[in-house]
Amino acid sequence: MHLSRYQTERIAFMVIGSATLLTVAPIIIVISAIFISGAEAISWEFIVEMPRDGMRAGGIWPAIVGTTYLAIGTGLISVPLGLGAAIYLSEYARESAWTRTIRVAIVNLAGIPSVVYGLFGLGLFVLFLKLGSSIIAACLTLSIMTLPVIISTAEEALRAVPQSFRVVSIGMGGTRWQTIRRIVLPQAMPGILTGVILGLNRAAGETAPILFTGAAFFLPRLPSSIFDQTMALPYHLFVISTQVPGMPLQIQYGTASVLLVFVLTMNILAASVRSWQRRKRQW
Repeated sequence: MHLSRYQTERIAFMVIGSATLLTVAPIIIVISAIFISGAEAISWEFIVEMPRDGMRAGGIWPAIVGTTYLAIGTGLISVPLGLGAAIYLSEYARESAWTRTIRVAIVNLAGIPSVVYGLFGLGLFVLFLKLGSSIIAACLTLSIMTLPVIISTAEEALRAVPQSFRVVSIGMGGTRWQTIRRIVLPQAMPGILTGVILGLNRAAGETAPILFTGAAFFLPRLPSSIFDQTMALPYHLFVISTQVPGMPLQIQYGTASVLLVFVLTMNILAASVRSWQRRKRQW
């Protein structure tokens, strides 16, 4: 039986649509189940109060603040370093065995399990550099973990900018750095923001790295400096789900719901900025 091009196209669309539905539907079901199960625990007191009674009562405010500190600290460290490395590899470095080796190393680093980064951070930042179990040690560890994603994504975004943009800018008397700063970076910003979002979202949801470097089991106060320990939503969720006997199930789901909202909020804000930048793009 010979199918027409229209029929073949319809079948292809049906297959792709079915695959998309099979991928998205379980995610929606899981997220909906978490929000429905945790709705009973969500309240203003649950958000803004300190934990009490071994985390069986009170709120999760220190964990929310700690997660925010870790995400901001990781971004402040990893984004400048990652963007600088991407600019060097894309705009300055010549193709050679050395740069190819660096790119292979970056790809391999992106696939290393997070627990390995946690052990590395424990050995380097906590013990060798004597930073102790602290926010700064956790941020440095998370930054190393997110750097490969930011570097590779930012480099691809920079390379996607048409070469003609650079030629015109240099032809009009601009230096290479002026071309990068005023022409290439603004045009590549949507892709760069995608890498930053992916990296920081991973950092915000990780448990193993902060378990070794900066997360506290129970800390009913806010940290006062970067050298203090802090509670964090991923580790807090792990603890109340596995280490606290008699923990009400709705509190576990409520904490998971807050973590999901935290990550989704980061995504929405960053996606809004990315869309605004994309509308300004000239190609």
